[in-house]
Amino acid sequence: MTAELVRGQNHPLPGTRVEIRVSAGSPVIAGVTLGDARGRLRDAGRVAHPAAPRLPGVEVSRQAAAVHRLAVDPAALPPDVHRVNVLLALPAGADGPVSFAGLPAPFVAVTGPDGDTLADYTVTGLDAESAVVALELYLRQGVWKVRAVGQGYAQGLAALFADQGLTEAAALAATVEEAVAAGRARAVSPPPHAPTRCPATIAPPADTGAAPAATTTGSATTAGAGTTPSGTGGAQTSARGDTSVPGDTSVPGESPAPGDTSVPGESPAPRDTSVPGGAPVPGDGDGAAAATGDARTTGTGQGHGGPGAAGAAVGAASDGARPATPSSPRAAGPGGEDPHGPAPAAAGPGTGGGRIDYRHPRRRPATPPRTAPDQASAPDRESAPDQASAAPAPAHGPSTPASAPGPSRGGGAPQDVPGRAPQPVAGDAPGWSMEERLHNQVWGMFEDLARTVAAYRSAVDFADARQERELDGVLADPRTRIGPAADAARAKHDALVGQAEAALERDLAQLEAEAAVVEPALPPALAGWDSPVWRTYEPPAERPMSLRVGELSLPERVGLRIPMLVRLPLERGLWIDSGHLTGSVSPPADADEMRRLAALTATDLAARLLAVHPAGELTVHVIDPAGEAATALLPLVEAGVLGGPPAAGASGVARTLERLTRRVDLVQMAVRSGAADALPPDLDLADQLLVVHDFPHGFDDRAVNQLRYLADEGPSVGVGLMMVADREQARGYGPVLDPLWRALLRLSPVPDDHLADPWVGHAWTFTPSRAPAGSGTVARVLREVAAARRAAGG
Repeated sequence: MTAELVRGQNHPLPGTRVEIRVSAGSPVIAGVTLGDARGRLRDAGRVAHPAAPRLPGVEVSRQAAAVHRLAVDPAALPPDVHRVNVLLALPAGADGPVSFAGLPAPFVAVTGPDGDTLADYTVTGLDAESAVVALELYLRQGVWKVRAVGQGYAQGLAALFADQGLTEAAALAATVEEAVAAGRARAVSPPPHAPTRCPATIAPPADTGAAPAATTTGSATTAGAGTTPSGTGGAQTSARGDTSVPGDTSVPGESPAPGDTSVPGESPAPRDTSVPGGAPVPGDGDGAAAATGDARTTGTGQGHGGPGAAGAAVGAASDGARPATPSSPRAAGPGGEDPHGPAPAAAGPGTGGGRIDYRHPRRRPATPPRTAPDQASAPDRESAPDQASAAPAPAHGPSTPASAPGPSRGGGAPQDVPGRAPQPVAGDAPGWSMEERLHNQVWGMFEDLARTVAAYRSAVDFADARQERELDGVLADPRTRIGPAADAARAKHDALVGQAEAALERDLAQLEAEAAVVEPALPPALAGWDSPVWRTYEPPAERPMSLRVGELSLPERVGLRIPMLVRLPLERGLWIDSGHLTGSVSPPADADEMRRLAALTATDLAARLLAVHPAGELTVHVIDPAGEAATALLPLVEAGVLGGPPAAGASGVARTLERLTRRVDLVQMAVRSGAADALPPDLDLADQLLVVHDFPHGFDDRAVNQLRYLADEGPSVGVGLMMVADREQARGYGPVLDPLWRALLRLSPVPDDHLADPWVGHAWTFTPSRAPAGSGTVARVLREVAAARRAAGG
């Protein structure tokens, strides 16, 4: 439930990465100061602002905008930082108001990795102030909290910085204003007739009368001809001001039908979020248009997807840095409130907010793009402001020259030549390690596919609408009913659709080439079961950042599948639906076959989770009241990797749930009181995974309440939940279980198009990640996991 704060009121935070979303009636500057226990600033390097947007654990927008999305990761902050102040200021010298008295009250909200709003605050009572400290995130007895402040300063940023003890306050305020002014200068749009791509929306060619495929203003996005509600608690696709990506990004969510509203991933990590999923998909929850600050551009082939079909057909493409994976999701990416979830901020110690070049050493542009001397240069991918995803990550390298077809994330390799798409390189994405770079690259591929297909569909919709309008005009006038006017309208339509199809094929071919390079390079946690990495399995030294649960695809290119990743540890349970599916991809299967496939999917996922955790750091419990999943569970039982025999009958269900709820209670009390050493010596401190088969068979009212408790409270203390269930069979409990289904990420045991992307409304086809039938891969890997546990003394 969202806490609506008033001035001075506080609210606890989860201690994980959060996003601060700001909405004002006019462009404002957003920044963050990092103070000590007394709230004092050590130096100007502890202030994140448009000239230095990234600090360890913090990322802000690069320029003034009416809507902002700032990221704060308490775990990544310097150890001596105890207070994080979120500030807003009116830019000096702009044509807007000089004080907040002339604006609607600014609104700020703090959202979690899954995109849900934790607390919000409307900054009321402002008058002559031109700068204000809106929120304060502070550390108290080991717990992070947020407080509504609303402290304004009539003398602007200089007075605000000075009040926090900064000696060079005036100089820093001047630096911020210069950066904002420079951003406004770079945001000048090119003339409408120029074919050059710009960071804002490009007007259509005058001779076609075409409308842009996607229009971005502020943080609102219009893609195609419709809107799709976000599955992450954000705004709609057409007015996107409060959603994260693929990537917690900004990750795909499930369709809004009842029982189908979960969002894959954390947030939304974009290229994150917030990724696949970021989804996203999943939590989860994020390149933006330089003219509008944190605007999201969807359906335009932005980022890796290049201009996309709509750019070729109607000139509606935009070029910018692709978001990192909402939290993205929204992120929700695939796999996340993000389907992949958010990626860590790229600033590191000693960077002072400066830019780090993460580009592959072999990826350098063959020739720099030209800019007209009399025209302001459009910012490259590194200078474009981030979209503040649920999982911001550093921007990619400079964009490809306009002559180079297809998507691009950096300069070409040495063998590339102008006019040819750059050769794909595995790991060509931001990140501190190869695993993180590959994670972010997968997220980026998901976002590129989403934008490319959205651009194509938008261009085709526009061509269809224009043809219909022109034909209506021809038929309405008796003088033109007989003549070439109708044939001309159809010819225009065919030409536009043909251009869109050509651009789509070009971008999809580039993505397929990248997928062919990336897939063999993925580590076990991200690789498919048929990957060679499973043939030489070795126990990992540490838990990975994400896990592959399946693949995502779109009907425009069914063979192009993007891995769907979810962040680890699981902050959201998994629900493998064994009931009747409503999608249109796979043929209907009978009830027994669906239950069998769902049980196999759960076993493969549990085996993958065991294999990617260090030996002894994950304990798996299984509830199978009627023993119907005994065959599917055989590899887990025979390998001896379970925490005990599968629980059967009502008594077995009660014992297992009682043991896990007791563990959650004890660990939560120990964390709150700071007495971790007081835990019982027999308590298993490893992460726990509970796999529940055939729910609700064998569950009484008490067991149902305990299961809901584990779903809500378990993830915070390392207890994850995986359910294999048919929702229709649980109808007898009434609406009491509705929150349980909404809290879980729904997966299907067969290919099904039940995942809806809150960014652009795509219906993604999810294909579960299962080992090839008869391969014996799962059983062999589990035997090696068991051997590693015995060697480690577990």
